[in-house]
Amino acid sequence: NKQCFFGEIADAKMILNDFGKIVRDIWIKLPSHNKNINIDEFIIMPNHIHGVIFLNNDISPVVDAYMRPLQTRTKEKIPLIIQNFKSSITRNGKQFFPNLEFAWQRSYHDRIIRNSKELENIRDYIFNNPLNWEIDAENEHY
Repeated sequence: NKQCFFGEIADAKMILNDFGKIVRDIWIKLPSHNKNINIDEFIIMPNHIHGVIFLNNDISPVVDAYMRPLQTRTKEKIPLIIQNFKSSITRNGKQFFPNLEFAWQRSYHDRIIRNSKELENIRDYIFNNPLNWEIDAENEHY
């Protein structure tokens, strides 16, 4: 319902609350739990997240939320990575904020980045997202 669980925008900058900082820390650690990915530009907004994940071509195991290896094909990695990212945040949220009534939306939006121009446009969009918060469709006050 577009609730702002992760923080707020002030002076066109994202200010993470404690829960948002947990989300940031888990996102930053994604490559250490998924050896064949790299993260790029990302932003945690008050009620959603934007981020770029690079998949390496290696078809090595990915680990689940409990750090158990799972054999996957490259095209199956992103859903598993996002599922484990979300479940890790939910688990940590319940542990550190037991009264927080947090739930993820059912799915997520992904996009294959096909060239360097598209990558630069997406990086710019992510970087400038806080500047555009006032007119963002995800802003519950818009």
